[in-house]
Amino acid sequence: MFYFGIEHEVAFLNHEGKFADFSCTQFADFYQIVDRLPTYPHDYPQLRVGDAGIKKKRWYIEGFERFADSEEVIDCAAKGIEIRTTIHSNIQSAINELTESFNLLREVAASFGFSPILISFNPYTCVFEPEPPLNDFEIKQLQAYPDEQTANIYMVSYGPDLNISVADLPIEDVIDIGEKLTYYSPYIVPFSYSSPFYNGGLWEGLSVRTFIRTGKRSATLVFVEKQEQLIKSVPSLTKVARIPAEIGRIEFKACDSCDDFSIYAGLLALLKGLILDKTLHSRATTPDAALHQISAKSGFDNQDIFVNATKLLQAADVALKNDPDIELLTPLKVILAQRKTKSHQLIEIYQNLGSIEETLKQTYKKREEGTGNREQIRNFSSEFKAQSKKDVF
Repeated sequence: MFYFGIEHEVAFLNHEGKFADFSCTQFADFYQIVDRLPTYPHDYPQLRVGDAGIKKKRWYIEGFERFADSEEVIDCAAKGIEIRTTIHSNIQSAINELTESFNLLREVAASFGFSPILISFNPYTCVFEPEPPLNDFEIKQLQAYPDEQTANIYMVSYGPDLNISVADLPIEDVIDIGEKLTYYSPYIVPFSYSSPFYNGGLWEGLSVRTFIRTGKRSATLVFVEKQEQLIKSVPSLTKVARIPAEIGRIEFKACDSCDDFSIYAGLLALLKGLILDKTLHSRATTPDAALHQISAKSGFDNQDIFVNATKLLQAADVALKNDPDIELLTPLKVILAQRKTKSHQLIEIYQNLGSIEETLKQTYKKREEGTGNREQIRNFSSEFKAQSKKDVF
C-alpha cells in the first residue's frame, strides 16, 4: 500500500504587479490571505502544526522565522504561501486536493490584490540577508542544524516536496529507497524545470534553482522513528519524524515547481515505479552536485541526461505493469519526446514580451487538453515497449 502527499510553494505578484517577496511583503500581507481560508479539523494529526503555530491549516506562510533571545517566535520573513495536502492512498486524490486548495488560494488572494505565479527561483534577488542581523540565540540554533544554515537558498527558491511512503516497510528499506532516488535525481528533476530567470534577466540554463541548491540542500529526505536510525550526512538524507504520520515518509525535494499539476502526478508515478523497480542498483547518500549542475544547464539537450532519464521512465513503465498509475507517466513522456520543459516556454515568452512580470502572468493558466505531438508520443511509447526487456543502467 502506497501513500502520497504534496507540498507546493506558491509565489505571487502584488497589486502593483511587483514580485512579492520578503523585500516588499510583510508576514501580515500573506497572513490576511491564510486567515480567510478554511480549517479542516479532520486533517489532524496528519498535518504537523509546529511550535510557532504558523502551520495551522492546509495553507501556511513559508518563510524564515525570527526569534527573541529564547524559543519565542517574534516575526517571520515571508517568501510565499505553501499548500500541503493530506495523506492519500492514491495519486489522483492528492492531485485533486492540491487543485482544489490552489483554486481556493487563488480566489482569496485575488481579493487582497495578490495573483499566483509560477517561479522556482527569485527572479531578482539571489541572496537573503536577515534583517535585523541574527542574534546570538538564532546563530546557535542554526549552528545546531546544518541544513538550516542554507536559509539564503530556501528563502529565494520555490519547489515542491513530493511525498511517498509504503506501509510496513522496514526502515532500512526506506533509507535504501532514499539513497536510490538521491542517486537518480539528476535525471528526474529536468521534467520540472521552471527557473530560467536570475538577477533580473535570463540565466544561461534551465534551472538556476537546481544549479545553486544541489549539494547544499537534500534531494531526498527520509523520516525515521529513532535517533539511532539516522545516517550522518550533509545535506541530510535522514531526519527524525516530528509526528507519527511522518515515520517512513520519503520526501523528494529536488524538483522545481510546476503549474501543471499533471506533471506532479507523473513525477509521483515515476517515484512509485522506481520504488517498485528491482533493476536499478546505484545508490548515493548525498546528491551529485556536479551532475545536477550539468542537468540544470542543459536538461534533456545533454545526451547523458536524456538517455538516463529515458531509462528511468522505461524502468518505471515496466515496474508499474498493469497498475492504472502507469497512465500518469504520459506527461513526462511528452516532455522527454519533445525535450522541452516549462523553462523553454518561459524563455520563449520572455523573449517575445521583454518583461519577467508579464511572462510570469502567463503561468497557472489552464492548459488545453491534448497538447503535444500525439504521433511523437505514440512513437516514444512504442520505443518504451521495445526497450522494456533490456537491462537499464
